[in-house]
Formats: sequence, structure tokens, C-alpha cells
Amino acid sequence: MDETARGKSLLGEFLSRRRAQLKPADVGLPDYGDRRRVPGLRREELAQLAGVSVAYYIRLEQGLSLNASPQVLDALATALRLDDAERRHLHTLSGDVRQSRRRLPAERVTAAVRQLVDAFGDSPVVVLGQRSDILTWNRTGHALFAGHLAPDSPDQAATRPNTARMVFLDAHTRDLYADWPRKARDVVGKLRQAVGKYPDDPHLASLVGELTMRSPQFATLWAQHRVRAWGMNEYRMRHPMVGELDVLQHSLPVPRGQGIRLVVTTAAPGSAAQAALRLLNQTLQPTADMPATARPAAGTPAHVVPSVHP
Repeated sequence: MDETARGKSLLGEFLSRRRAQLKPADVGLPDYGDRRRVPGLRREELAQLAGVSVAYYIRLEQGLSLNASPQVLDALATALRLDDAERRHLHTLSGDVRQSRRRLPAERVTAAVRQLVDAFGDSPVVVLGQRSDILTWNRTGHALFAGHLAPDSPDQAATRPNTARMVFLDAHTRDLYADWPRKARDVVGKLRQAVGKYPDDPHLASLVGELTMRSPQFATLWAQHRVRAWGMNEYRMRHPMVGELDVLQHSLPVPRGQGIRLVVTTAAPGSAAQAALRLLNQTLQPTADMPATARPAAGTPAHVVPSVHP
């Protein structure tokens, strides 16, 4: 598929899917029950809500009109009840084909990024690329998220873990999140954002294809065209070594990093989760350097699940 056709497809799919997810009652329109032949809003209803002609909206949804004005896009976003991240996504999908339809450049971790990771000390840190690849981590980040994987697995593209793949295909990661469905929605929403920005990237296309074929849950969520913004999220994690902990995962853009982000995990001061993170870090120290109360029991393995690639 050429770049222009791909842009048409993504914009049309997004508008059609989000229109189908809105009920008439959601926007103050009468619901005629069984007499409605389409799920969600009709095209003419959405066009009326957005203040555009039905013919023009149909052309947009069919991909026959590109580069809609920002005013029209904002009106459609309001009519569709999109949040800020979804609104930006809509603008991206309708952007200039020559500017927005491109592939992701090679992603790498510079010395400056490694210094930034080191600046967070013992806090768990993971560096993510725009495809959700783990580009590097500190030892606490590795122990918290993927202690069952080789510590150096992010160093080579061939073995690099991917958080989307891990969330849907790796049993350890699925068990790690008490509210796995919410984590899954967040991961899919961020991946959807990346595909909207780089729809012709072959690695993204391959990842989405793999997950669609191997995970029915992913396929269902992907079809919903939901978008999630990067930011701060609260999760309850169930770690095999230190138990349950409520944490905040902060996503921080790397200056001049071309979309690379640091995900830093913290816990409330004085909380049981903060104590658990400290204990996790202490288990990574040589036994002779650890307080006796923090040493693992005799016979406890360094990682309690086998080493496998997600």
C-alpha cells in the first residue's frame, strides 16, 4: 500500500470505529432501538453534530478528502467525545502525507541518556523507544519488570524485549499487574499513537501483525482505535520476590531523544511499596554487603522464574 492510501485507511478506520462506539444517548439524540441498522451514530448524525456537510464527512471517512482544516478536525473530535490524546491523534492522521507518513529512525541509547538513567540512583528505570522496545534499563528496573530475562537482552535489537509483546505474550508480565486489562489498554493505546505517527514503519507493522495473530485480547483492543497519552500511571504490581506494591510509573521524554522516554517507577514515601522497592534493590547487592534482615532465605534463587524471551 502506498503512503497516500495508507493515510486514507488509517483516518477512515479511526473515524468509522469511533463513530460506531458512540450511542445516540451519549450525545443527546433519540434512540430508535431496533429500527437503527448501524452500531453507534449514523454518518449524518455525526456530520450534524460537527457542523459539516454529510457529503464532506463521508468523503473524509472514505479517505477521499485529505488535509482537513484544523477547525473541522476539532469539531469532529468534539462530536466524537475524544480526549486530548485522541484529538492530537486525529490531527496526526489527517496531516500532510509527505510530512507525517514516514518510518521510525534507528533508536539508540546515547551516553547522555545513560547518564540520565544513572541520575535516578536505585529507582527502577526503563528506557523505551517509540515501538515500545526496551532500549536499556538499570538493574532495579530489570529486576522489577523482567528479572526472568537476561540483563543484557536490550543491548541487541535481535534480543531486545518489547513491552507490548511482554504484556500480551509473556506470562510473567501478565501476572505482574493486578489490573492487567487496564495495563493492556494503556499499552495498546500508546502503540496505536505510534502507528498513527509512523504508519509505514515495517517493524511496527510486523509487531502489530504478530500480536493480532497471537493474542485475541490484543486484536480486540486494537480494533477499538483507542489512544493513550504518555504521562503518569498508577498500578498495583504483584512481584514474585517482594509481593504487592502500589507504584507510579512516570513517563519522561528524553531531551533531543526523538521520542525516546524514561519510565521511572516510584512509590509513596513511607509506604509499604517504597519498602518493597528498597528490599528489591537490596536483594541485588552482594550478600556480604546486605543487612542480615534483608538477605534472601537460604536456597532462594536470584530470579524465581526461568529465563525466556517474551
